[in-house]
Amino acid sequence: MPLNDERPTSTSSGEDQTSDVESSSERCDSMTSTSDLDSLRESFTSDCSSKHCTPCSSPPKTLTLDEVMESARDLSNLSFAHEIIVNPNFHLEPDSLPQDSLWKAVRDNVHKAFWDILESELNDDPPEYGQAIRLLEEIREILLSFLNPGANRMRTQVLEVLDMDLIRQQADNDAVDIQGLASYIITTMGKLCAPVRDDEIKKLRESTDNIVTLFREIFRVLDLMKADMVNFTIDNLRPVLQRQSVDYERAKFQRLLEKTPSALDHTISWIKSVVDEMWSAAIPTQQTNSEAKGRVVPGPFQVLNAAFIRILMWDYEKSPLPETWMTDEIRLREIQWKLQQCQAVNEVLLIVYSTIGGAIQGLPSLSERLKRMTSVLLDGMHSPDFNLEEALEGVSAQICCELNKSLTERNYPALTPALQATLTGQICSITQIENPIRTLVEDRVQQYFKVLICDPKPQARFEQVPAGLTSIKPELALMGAKFISLVNYNKTVYGPFYADIIRKLVFSSSPPTGNPPQDTAQDSLTSN
Repeated sequence: MPLNDERPTSTSSGEDQTSDVESSSERCDSMTSTSDLDSLRESFTSDCSSKHCTPCSSPPKTLTLDEVMESARDLSNLSFAHEIIVNPNFHLEPDSLPQDSLWKAVRDNVHKAFWDILESELNDDPPEYGQAIRLLEEIREILLSFLNPGANRMRTQVLEVLDMDLIRQQADNDAVDIQGLASYIITTMGKLCAPVRDDEIKKLRESTDNIVTLFREIFRVLDLMKADMVNFTIDNLRPVLQRQSVDYERAKFQRLLEKTPSALDHTISWIKSVVDEMWSAAIPTQQTNSEAKGRVVPGPFQVLNAAFIRILMWDYEKSPLPETWMTDEIRLREIQWKLQQCQAVNEVLLIVYSTIGGAIQGLPSLSERLKRMTSVLLDGMHSPDFNLEEALEGVSAQICCELNKSLTERNYPALTPALQATLTGQICSITQIENPIRTLVEDRVQQYFKVLICDPKPQARFEQVPAGLTSIKPELALMGAKFISLVNYNKTVYGPFYADIIRKLVFSSSPPTGNPPQDTAQDSLTSN
């Protein structure tokens, strides 16, 4: 923790994270070096596996509890480091429990008991200092933890003023200056805290509360200072991690894999399902064996690109996310939730304009109002307790009111009850999986993301949305940038693992083909 002349500023983790995307592609490009991509390409065409490409053949073994706990710590460290790398706004906040939670009630009762005992002891005649001494010991250790290794003078001063042996002797003689010690502690906190805490320190200096309440406030501010210290460390660690991010995360995952050979099971299942689907599409069941032999096996990049699209549409209820994506699960879910909402909004607008026709064409302000209104009413549609059909009925009613208002203002007849009923029925029907408008929108959204994934320079294509999706173009561009940033970084870190899995699935267990496996792989690389 720096001293006051180089104090960090505190940033809340609750800041708006939409700014992440503004530099996400550039950040990913800087992390993805040419040598990493060349290494990935070589992995697909090489016969031998590197030390990072040994996921499939490790024999099962029984893990001890210590090994399981160590693997869990490794995974936690990997997740924490990944969050620091990809999220520039990531900071820690002091623990805050839900207001009505059991844990908060237990914690509050324990704390109250401690402070009640402290107050009771200090009010005794003569005073007891057992709790107070334990309190001062803890404060001393916290203050020492804030000091830089070279702050020897302040370290010596803290140890001299908060000399616990001396304080115990003073306590035996009822000569402890609690108020004086509290004043010194507050002064020292003022020298060590971040500038954002200056107001808190000022309140402590001006406090007229009793000594117990003052110490309680001191501990509250110390908790804030501890969070500031951690966040200052994170800010200083981030550039170092970003420079070494690919090698660091890959090595961490390799270490986890060596301890837990099953750590790629879900990843293998994910890629295998894509390979199986491609084989089924490439070799229809009615073909003879001789005809099937002439089929070219799916290229490794084709497999990987199709697998990434499946990640975007992942059904979290049916199967767990692949292990190589676990550190980005929250970000993936947020993209998926936003995408589902945008698709629903687009479907509603397509139905409105195709049903009503020319009377509302060419009115951007009306289109924007309908879009904004629908988005608000469908907000949170990913929640389990969200009733989509009921929400769509509300959307239909609001849209009919807005349309009638717009039509009558321009001397058009209002919607008839029959047309309103038809419009409502069509809007509510998008809850059906086979609805043609829904199918059309979902197919074109997938087409948009496929183009981004396959393009080596997708930044130029973020604004190029397929026909029928122009209503949600800004949202698609934003989600496209976020998703491609995640995909490119994931591909760079875990590419060697993917290469080994695909090579074994496609070239080791595939039906015979007319070309050698390595030639086929090389062809697929040059075509991408």
